[in-house]
This record gives sequence, C-alpha cells and structure tokens, in this order.
Amino acid sequence: METANDDHLKLLFNVYNKLIGARFYDSKGLNSGVSVRDTQGHGTHTASIAAGNQVTNVSFFGLAQGNARGAVPSARIAVYKVYWEEGCDAQDILSAFDDAISDGVDILSVSLGGEKSDDYSIDPIAIFAFHAMQNGILISQSAGNNGPGPRSVSSIAPWILSVAASNTDRKIIDKVILGDNTTLVVRMTRCI
Repeated sequence: METANDDHLKLLFNVYNKLIGARFYDSKGLNSGVSVRDTQGHGTHTASIAAGNQVTNVSFFGLAQGNARGAVPSARIAVYKVYWEEGCDAQDILSAFDDAISDGVDILSVSLGGEKSDDYSIDPIAIFAFHAMQNGILISQSAGNNGPGPRSVSSIAPWILSVAASNTDRKIIDKVILGDNTTLVVRMTRCI
C-alpha cells in the first residue's frame, strides 16, 4: 500500500482540493509498477459521477447541450484501488474497506461487481459492506455488468444501495459527409 505521488494526482490534491487521499492494494504482488493512477478511465469516470464539479455548456459536438455535475460536487474523494487487469483479491478488498472505515469516510462507492451469490456468507463485498454499514457508512455498489435480463443484478445484499446504468430516449442524429460527397445519417442513443 502506498500513497500517490503522480503529477496529475498532485494537481487534484493541491489545486482542486478534491482528492484527499489515494491508496492501492496488491497483496499478491502481481502488478508491476503499481500505482493509484487511473490507467483506463474507469476510476475517473466513477469519481466524476460521485463528486464531479459542475461544468456548464457541455455537449456532444454541439448536440445534447446542457450542464453536467456529479451527485455531490462539494464532496471530496479518497481512492482505494483494488482492481487490476488480472482482477482483484478479496484480501485487498477487505484491506480497502478497513482503511476506509478507519479513515472515517461517509459513503463508499464500490464500483466492483462480482458473480451473483444469494449466500452473503461467501460474497466478500457483501460481508465487508455489512461491516462498513455497522460503522454508519452508506455503501453504493454497481449492480453488475450483466443484463438486462431476469436475475442479472449481482449486488443484492439488502444493506447495499445497488446502482445500475440506464439509458434515455434521447437520440443524437447527425450527418457524416464522406470524401465522395456521400451523406450518411448517424443515430446514437446516449447512455446515462
């Protein structure tokens, strides 16, 4: 476990005062060059959903214009990175939960999904979340990456607030003109 010292993280620590702590966990030592730095955008994405500052006049190339912000822009973030390309280990998840409880966090946004289990005694996230809940911490977890379909939600422990992605009926329609002057109509549905 180490603390971040990356220039990008220093900017978040020192300028924005948004990121107040960052740790990583790699109990098996499988990851060379381990760092809390977000290498695939997932951590940045989930952090902005939770606590992103308001940004005005955002759009998708001029379409779907509006304002964007996280759920609680005034919140500050402590990062506990447990997931790697190889997956994650229950021991690392436990360590991160214990550190978050010890650090006095108010909410844990757990962007980890696992195999669905109706037996809470073998689901490490459900077990650790119960311990955090007993310490007054609200746990919000990804509902999972399967579905949509019956019984496709993997986060089902009743003490966890399960959050799922959705979409809206907003369709973005635009034209693409190719070099030979062929015009194509492009339709996209924006996921939220």
